[in-house]
Amino acid sequence: QVQLVESGGGLVQAGGSLRLSCAVSGGTFSMYHMGWFRQAPGSEREFVAHIMWSGSSANYADSVKGRFTISRDNAKNTVYLQMNSLKSQDPAVYYCAAQRSYYQEYDYWGQGTQVTVSS
Repeated sequence: QVQLVESGGGLVQAGGSLRLSCAVSGGTFSMYHMGWFRQAPGSEREFVAHIMWSGSSANYADSVKGRFTISRDNAKNTVYLQMNSLKSQDPAVYYCAAQRSYYQEYDYWGQGTQVTVSS
């Protein structure tokens, strides 16, 4: 059974930084493409960032481009989301997800970690 566990969320001041981690177990992490999503209260879940299985390519939502960086360590079965210059529109529950095929839906999801930004 594949499990994804996010960590690193918390409270940060606007303009500050956080690094989220997502540890994957029970599967072959190096074969998964990985994504980060977020959902704010009253809003739909939205895409944040994606990274290919090899780490060779990543893409981002326009709202976070230049501020967030997704990375992965296949030796540690972990994907990261470095979030800098956090803004008032960034608070949400952040989820990581694993994708076996780039052209299909995400197969596995974590439980999420809360990010709160104070002004």
